[in-house]
Order: sequence, then structure tokens, then C-alpha cells
Amino acid sequence: MASLTQDQLSYFEEFGFLPVENVFNPEEVTDPVIEEYHTVLDSLAEELFKEGKISSKFQELPFGKRLTRIMQETEDTNAQYFDFSLPFAGVTKDTPCWFGPAVFKALVNEQILDVVESVIGPEIYSNPVQHVRIKPPEREIPKNKNGQPIIGATIWHQDHGVVTENADETNMLTVWFPLLDAPVEAGPLKVAPGSHKGELLTHCNDYKIPGVREIPEHLFDADGAVPVPMERGGVVILHKRTVHGSLSNVSENIRWSFDLRYNPTGQPTGREIFPGFIARSKKDPDKEFRNAEKWKETWLKTKEIMTTLNQEGDSDVSFGRWDGEFPECA
Repeated sequence: MASLTQDQLSYFEEFGFLPVENVFNPEEVTDPVIEEYHTVLDSLAEELFKEGKISSKFQELPFGKRLTRIMQETEDTNAQYFDFSLPFAGVTKDTPCWFGPAVFKALVNEQILDVVESVIGPEIYSNPVQHVRIKPPEREIPKNKNGQPIIGATIWHQDHGVVTENADETNMLTVWFPLLDAPVEAGPLKVAPGSHKGELLTHCNDYKIPGVREIPEHLFDADGAVPVPMERGGVVILHKRTVHGSLSNVSENIRWSFDLRYNPTGQPTGREIFPGFIARSKKDPDKEFRNAEKWKETWLKTKEIMTTLNQEGDSDVSFGRWDGEFPECA
């Protein structure tokens, strides 16, 4: 059991985050995911090479260097090819995504669920707010039209702020973990300790950078923020109102992480059109979902539905709450 101690729970309650080392065996959990993503990168390189968008498949390079070269030549992160979620708008039948069995196995890892149970109880729902993040060294990444890296340090936000209002009372817990060691120079999470004790803060559109939504630093104690380096096999848990972001990756390697959410079964997820599932139930274990292929099918069915929604500027389904102007953003 990877259940949290009372001291750990007290720390989480006080500071709104908790790093937990050695939760799971990375050789059993993250290594299969890495192997799976090598096949995704093979397919991406093959596709881009056939389309003439890259000069080589770069097969001789290790994963991180290979992906970085592809980003450089395409001037695109190609992130959607690896993600186990969907865009909020403009989805087509050709929109890439990845719902592999090793990814699913990580979502239902028993040691991770032990940690989650310590905080939210034994009736655990896998919330569909979930992503993989792959960030090469920032100095090697192309810049966009605003002079910013196409993928870099994550801006300040609260995970409460990325779901719709119907999940305001949901006890949503974030579980973040690296697939590779994430020392400070690799750009791990940075958090504002104790910020969860406040309310949901305003996330301002185009505040500093066009097209980017973030919490202005005058709304919380940004100077008190701390980095949270983590070795693989460990996790960082976050309260939904803890203000956090990430540092820039100034290392020689990619920073590669999973960003998962869980909540008590029966509570709104804040992204209702996306599929979740019962990850653990002490009350009714037969309801625990463990079929990786059916999990993939639920997402592909959702993808099919999304091809008919939120197209060409329409807003058939809402995924956020920050429309309009707010005085805090001035």
C-alpha cells in the first residue's frame, strides 16, 4: 500500500501540494509507456516524412533528440499525436490522439490509487482532464510569432480554473509524475504553497502573451513559489486551487510527464462530454473499469461526436469559464 501517512496528509492540508517519492516501480509503469510512445513517434516521423515536412525520419536519434529535431523542422510541437485527450474545438476524423494500453495501465496503477484514496476516499473516478507533456530543452525549441517557445514553461494557473462551473464543488485531485527524472534544471512543477486556502482566482486571457491565459502574479504570493523536482516513480499531488506552473527546461534532455485528475465517483468532472471511468470502488469492486481496449473505444467514440461540435467558431459545448473582461486583468 502507498497510502499517505498522517504527517503527509497534514502537509498537504497546510500547503496544498505534496511530493511523494517511490510510489510505484517505474520499470513496471513508465517504461512500458515510453516504449509505447516510441511507436507513436515512429508513426509521426513516417507520416511527416511522406508529406515532405521533415528532411529525415531521424531514426538514429534517441526519443528526445528525435522529437526535438521534428519540432525544429515542422515548427510545431505535434503534441496532439501523443496526448490521451482531445482538443476542445475543430476536431476532425484525422485529429491524432493516443489511447494505448500502457497509458491506461498507468491511470489505474494501484499504488497511485492508494495515494489518491488517502485524500479523496475509496470511491475513485478517473477524471478525463488528463494530458502528457513532452518539453525539449527550451533553447532548442522554435519560437512562435510572439517570440515565445512553442512549448515552454507553464504559466500560473489553478486546475480548478480549467473546468466548468458545474465542478466547483468537486473534490478534484491532481496527480503529476515524470516519466523521466525531473530535476530543477529540467523544468519541473513550481507551486505557490498555501494558495489553495484562497478562492478560485481570475485567469486572464491575453494577459502578458497573446493567446495565453494565466493568473496575474499580483493575485497571489508568486515570490513564495517553490520548485518541486521529482524522480521517476514518485508523484506530486495538488489541491485543485493550488496555484502552480512549471519552470523552463534548461537541461540537456526532454521533460516528460503525465498530468492526471481523480475525483470521488458521482461528482461532476467539469468536462462532462469527455469520458471518465470508475478507477476504484471498495463499495462495489465489480464496477472498477480495467478494459484498456474499451477505454480507447470510449475516447474514439467521443472523438466522432466532437467532429460535429464546436466547429468553425461555434460553441456547442463549453470547456471553460473565462469569457469576457475582468478588472483583475487590467
